[in-house]
Amino acid sequence: MTEVLLTGLKIGESARWHDGRLWLSNWGARQVLAVGLDGRAQVMATVPTTIPFSIDWLPDGRLLVVAGPEGRLLRQEPDGALVDHAELRGLGAGLNEIVVDGRGRIYVNGGTDFHPGEGEAPGFVALVTPDGVARRVAEGLGFPNGMAVTPDNSTLIVSESFAGTLTAFDIGPDGSLSNRRVWAALPGDGIVLDTEGAVWTPGWTGTRPACLRVAEGGEVLDTVPLDRAGFACTLGGEDGRTLFMLAADWRMEDGFEDNIRRLTTGPETGQVLTARAPAAHAGHP
Repeated sequence: MTEVLLTGLKIGESARWHDGRLWLSNWGARQVLAVGLDGRAQVMATVPTTIPFSIDWLPDGRLLVVAGPEGRLLRQEPDGALVDHAELRGLGAGLNEIVVDGRGRIYVNGGTDFHPGEGEAPGFVALVTPDGVARRVAEGLGFPNGMAVTPDNSTLIVSESFAGTLTAFDIGPDGSLSNRRVWAALPGDGIVLDTEGAVWTPGWTGTRPACLRVAEGGEVLDTVPLDRAGFACTLGGEDGRTLFMLAADWRMEDGFEDNIRRLTTGPETGQVLTARAPAAHAGHP
């Protein structure tokens, strides 16, 4: 059974369970929110850039925010100030999603225009080491989106939205990525792993939006129907088995800019939905 936890969002993205609450980016409002299980939301950061695309945390608990179009990675200091965490201009492109693994290594992706070009896959994954050095560690991705790292820090899974796959890489001792392979031939967005090794991802059943639980190889294990497009999901709650889903009224027939303009200036259709999951959260984020 699906329940509505929160309404009135512009577009909710980058769902994370952290410190006993659901955290997310509220596109269009330039906010990072934390939401309790009672549905009460608190603004944790107001980001002075175009869109706070995604969030995660350093091992010491400081919040990281990806300022996507500007290609910046921001860090929130104890006084609430947002500062640049690392110099990323050398990556040469805008950024999208982030995940911090269990060793404190940061992976960010981006580099893809929001209009898929036929035969083009300019997206990348970059590694930011704990000493702040950034380098690309994977190339040629078709709009890289949500990412997750397995609990043993051995594998990175990334959604290639334009390629329609969940793609896996082995993580080397130095954080490099190798052995690229199709983890599941399904498109995705903001993803999360569970203790049985499955991935929850926003997706579709035919032409209807849904949140899908997918096994490696592509078998769909569970489906939660949605009445509007899903953007991200995560697992959390007291036992790690509450599935949080972020959804908004995205119209596939419209272009990216038209959807963003409508959703950030028009009706606030973004929601947080919950359902019970068969297995608890695992890995990162």
